[in-house]
Amino acid sequence: MTNFYSAAATELLSRRVPGTKAPRLAEEIRPTTLEQALQVQAAMIEQKNGEVGGWKCLNPLAEDKYIVAPIFTDSVERGETCQFFADNGVARIEPEIGFTLGKNLPANPEGYTEAQINDAIGSCHMALELMQSRFAEDSDAEFYEKLADCMVNQGLYVGPEIDREKAFDAAKVNVTVTQDGKVQNFDGVHPNQSAQSPIYWLINFMTRRGVEFKAGETIITGSYCGIVEVEFDKPTTINYEGIGEYQVVFNAKA
Repeated sequence: MTNFYSAAATELLSRRVPGTKAPRLAEEIRPTTLEQALQVQAAMIEQKNGEVGGWKCLNPLAEDKYIVAPIFTDSVERGETCQFFADNGVARIEPEIGFTLGKNLPANPEGYTEAQINDAIGSCHMALELMQSRFAEDSDAEFYEKLADCMVNQGLYVGPEIDREKAFDAAKVNVTVTQDGKVQNFDGVHPNQSAQSPIYWLINFMTRRGVEFKAGETIITGSYCGIVEVEFDKPTTINYEGIGEYQVVFNAKA
């Protein structure tokens, strides 16, 4: 099975290029269970030399449907510009809150308490999940293939630090995205009621599987308004009402 996971990981990583809209995985390397999808992700981490800069997660959708995926260090962006692949000719982003660890949380068969996890969170940030759909719309790819491929994630933008109490109280956030006079307003609602609650599940689930979380990794936990499409090469202002605002220019990777 190791070759199965490694081959699937190699194929999925090779698809992280501009404009890719690929068919589903070949049947012989196609994950069909939760465990197989997670093992493919682990093989991707191994092939990326363990360089994980963050994670995406939600509370479980069902007993056998989890939203969890590594975000690789080379796809984490910060600063005045943010570079990532276009998807159907546009920049696709998801406004979220990111929680950056200030302490390591080693693998632990007993897991961690909420208090221990809160203590390990070093800072909270406005953040964007950077999206890329790599399966063709007519591919008929199923859930576990998409999970193995990190659920449309291609990267993460870590924005300015925000007040910790506001981040922990951000069940609803009105989000405004402004670009070249075009304003998009969203009555944002977190899919899990609070932005931090999926972190407790993620860390306990993964550390019990033998995964270590390291200081500096940023965890995102769900979009307040789904995917927002904007243009490249234009100043973009992103405002979370009552929390913070920043400006960034998106550049398309060649």
